[in-house]
Amino acid sequence: MADVLVTGGTGVLGRKVVERLLRDGKGVRILSRRPRPSAPSRVRAFWGDLAGGSPSLREAVAGAEAIVHCASSRFRKTRAVDVEGTGRLLEIARDCGVGHFLYVSIVGVDRNPLGYYQAKLEAEGRVERGGVPWTILRATQFHDLLARLFGALSRFPVLLLPKGFRFQPVEAGEVADALVAILRAGPSGRASDLGGPEVRGVADLARAFLAASRRRRLVVPVPVLGGTGAAFRAGANLCPDRAVGRVRWEEYLAEPLVARGPDGR
Repeated sequence: MADVLVTGGTGVLGRKVVERLLRDGKGVRILSRRPRPSAPSRVRAFWGDLAGGSPSLREAVAGAEAIVHCASSRFRKTRAVDVEGTGRLLEIARDCGVGHFLYVSIVGVDRNPLGYYQAKLEAEGRVERGGVPWTILRATQFHDLLARLFGALSRFPVLLLPKGFRFQPVEAGEVADALVAILRAGPSGRASDLGGPEVRGVADLARAFLAASRRRRLVVPVPVLGGTGAAFRAGANLCPDRAVGRVRWEEYLAEPLVARGPDGR
């Protein structure tokens, strides 16, 4: 395998993918929306805005044998980044003869009307029709995502949490391991879903976070109406039959919280 381009290479998952590729002795490039992305010395870093396009996108892709597409935008420009940006990246990849486009998606995007999930589902369709050999891996929510959520909410004296929601948190490093294994195996279409080792209620997860960070907060479940709430209560975001992760929530929380910042990051 020649160079691998990792989009979102400075993010939670992207960093871990880069670490593992370097450990394997691979040539690695990262694409970041930061003008001057910080990268290890053995990594070629490129700035590129998937939402609006950039001349450096083609430079980043040209000569790469594979792309691991981790870049995403949850809160703004979601369609521009996750749908149109993925399509733009695929066009360049096809023109440059990239041999494998590996896309990271989320378990349940086809069963939940949440706008962000629907954007990820549409991006999957772009990948499938993009003319580049592909693999799509859906994973459950990362530990880091829930830690950031609980950290932000715990700035207030009461944690208002969605009633009846459950999650199956997975360690981002385990997802990175799976992605690197898929790269070694080659394009395989829809890969099996990847979930964490256990399904837990959101209030249970929050209380464990509060205990680990030595905070006292009142946890109050509140109902969430509409299709998105119904989908989460039905477990559309879960894959208990694919609980292949090993790192439990409490094991993740046992890591020094100072390494993730005062709000759990």
